[in-house]
Amino acid sequence: MSPTLRLPRADGTLTEYRLTGQAAPPPPRGPIRSRVGFAALHVVADPLAPINPTLEARLDWDATLAYRRYVWSLGLAVAEAMDTSQRGMGFDWGTAQELIRRSVAEARALPGAVLASGAGTDQLEPGPRVTLADVEAAYEEQCGFIESVGGRIILMASRALAACARSADDYLKVYGRILAQVREPVIIHWLGDMFDPALAGYWGSRDLDAATETLLAIVSEHARKIDGVKISLLDQQREIAMRRRFPRGVRMYSGDDFDYPTTIRGDAQGASDALLGIFDVIAPAASAALHALDAGDAATFDRILAPTLLLSRHVFGAPTRFYKTGVVFAAYLNGHQAHFRMVGGLESARSVVHLAEQFVLLDRAGLLRDPALAAQRMRAVLAVAGVA
Repeated sequence: MSPTLRLPRADGTLTEYRLTGQAAPPPPRGPIRSRVGFAALHVVADPLAPINPTLEARLDWDATLAYRRYVWSLGLAVAEAMDTSQRGMGFDWGTAQELIRRSVAEARALPGAVLASGAGTDQLEPGPRVTLADVEAAYEEQCGFIESVGGRIILMASRALAACARSADDYLKVYGRILAQVREPVIIHWLGDMFDPALAGYWGSRDLDAATETLLAIVSEHARKIDGVKISLLDQQREIAMRRRFPRGVRMYSGDDFDYPTTIRGDAQGASDALLGIFDVIAPAASAALHALDAGDAATFDRILAPTLLLSRHVFGAPTRFYKTGVVFAAYLNGHQAHFRMVGGLESARSVVHLAEQFVLLDRAGLLRDPALAAQRMRAVLAVAGVA
């Protein structure tokens, strides 16, 4: 018999929920050819580290790297040390360096493993004395480190640049300088202010049309140094419109966690690849769907991803920047880590009502590997919240 739980609702009452009882089928193994599918991955905190978790980060390296090996085994690529790992939300550059070093070594040991890592400026605290030269130096340090260990670069948005730039020309100058120095083509990441309020007005304007033109100018001028662009604006139409204007050979990596099936499937004028935080949560389904696309089976692709969309919109619901809590919660329910603790104590960023709804959506999407274990762990979370 399928487990039954009493789950809290927004009105303060409890409702009985019986799990579907069906664990997700194992996804196909092997490389994915039709699209590049990056999963931006979380990190596993060390719950026993004798630190102040709101001020310091300490990782469980075994569990963190084991999850990366699991995602690679599904044929997905790994986007390392991105915002999903809580860069800028408790996860510091010093710890990110060690994570990148270890992940690059893991990728080298696994034939076919694809990895790219985030380079930003988070070692630089934004402030009135920070200059464009400081931002350039911070980018150069992080890009140089990633290249020194043999990694590929994802050029992340910079809070410090957003704070000190005075016009679109400042973005053109900084990005032009960095792109002129990188050894291999990079992925540029435009992270919207729904993910990070400090990035409002990125590319020199709060007008998204004007900001888009600035980014397109950078892509056009430096296309040889750009593998692709990931935009995280939760704006499907803007993503598609930008994609159609890219120079040949520059990829669009969808960061639209609200509407990714449509942009990845594509249309007669092209398709997006993917670099998504929700792929951490739905990795088996993402793998199965992309393998179906490899076989030209768009109907199966749609069928697999359709129930994940409600889940993703819930996990990434406002305030969107707290989606990381849902990512780690899913990993905990599915046995990828032994606890529900996070860097910065961010496990408290979502209500138990929000988590209960996520539990239901995971079950309905067939994304609970072991429903009995997931129910047991959900009960433990409920008990901590005072729900008998």
